[in-house]
Amino acid sequence: MNRLEQLRQFIHDDPNDPFNHYALALEYAKSDVETAITQFKALMQNYPDYLPAYYQAGNLFESVGNREQAIAVFEKGIALAKQQQQYKTLRELQSVLDELLYD
Repeated sequence: MNRLEQLRQFIHDDPNDPFNHYALALEYAKSDVETAITQFKALMQNYPDYLPAYYQAGNLFESVGNREQAIAVFEKGIALAKQQQQYKTLRELQSVLDELLYD
């Protein structure tokens, strides 16, 4: 069983764990960016409070040249990090957003 199959099986076994969907999106990002984007969009829609998704999704959007989408994702992640009082993640998201905006 390859890594993608294994991750799909994890989702089948526990479809309500956002980490499984996150791990699948990250794995797709290595070889199939369009599918990874679809996976990240679904993850953020179905599990909007899953904070780790925003950093990775924003970076993925930026890497394919979708600057506006990257900015929107980073901004949503920043708002969520503030709400969740996750200050380390907040700093990381703010840093990449600042770099994107002012570079």
